[in-house]
Amino acid sequence: MQTAIVLATYNEAANLSALIPRLAEIVPDAWIVVVDDNSPDGTPELLKSLQQKYPKLAPVIRSGKLGYGSAVLDGFRRALELGADAIVTLDADFSHDPAEIPRLLAGLKDADVAIGSRYYGGVRVLNWHVSRLLLSLFANRYVRTILGMAVEDATSGYRAYRRPAVEAILASRVNSKGYSFLVEVLYRAYQRGMRITEVPIVYSERREGQSKMSKGVIGEAIIRPWLLRFGR
Repeated sequence: MQTAIVLATYNEAANLSALIPRLAEIVPDAWIVVVDDNSPDGTPELLKSLQQKYPKLAPVIRSGKLGYGSAVLDGFRRALELGADAIVTLDADFSHDPAEIPRLLAGLKDADVAIGSRYYGGVRVLNWHVSRLLLSLFANRYVRTILGMAVEDATSGYRAYRRPAVEAILASRVNSKGYSFLVEVLYRAYQRGMRITEVPIVYSERREGQSKMSKGVIGEAIIRPWLLRFGR
């Protein structure tokens, strides 16, 4: 099974210099698709340099800061072009442990989407203030209540998808730009009868850089589930 790993990045050079070698070690046959929004921290130049050592690194450099959701979709498209049968998404800041990738891929044996879940079977989050944890737990309950998906962690970005699930997502109307994209693509797959499973993981706060969360992202996350519920 050909695997591709998709990373959506902006100003993550400090992390990518360590993450790319780690990914190549854990899944040596996988394509590593990095979609970068022309980061001013030197990420495009770093990726070009790393390609010399890691030939399965496939950077996609975009014109500017176009948003997380569209970056992942562009990564999906590139992964399909590269012949991927399974696509893994994770954050580039080591908050998602790359060592869990084989377990996520194993989750696709009986599912179309495998979520690296912080909350399935208990809470496994490190270095978060209790207020942030409570907000995340509330957000997931909010999504479950509105959309009816029996998923404990609909907002996790650590996932593995089978190719048909990605094709179905790309064929649907995905409108979210920020992190509500994670809820929307899961719901689009759910609507189309895709099998969804959760694989317990441990989530640790980002190692380097700054969070991309903003008031606009939070506002979209509040509104988008209602729009999805009513078919928009």
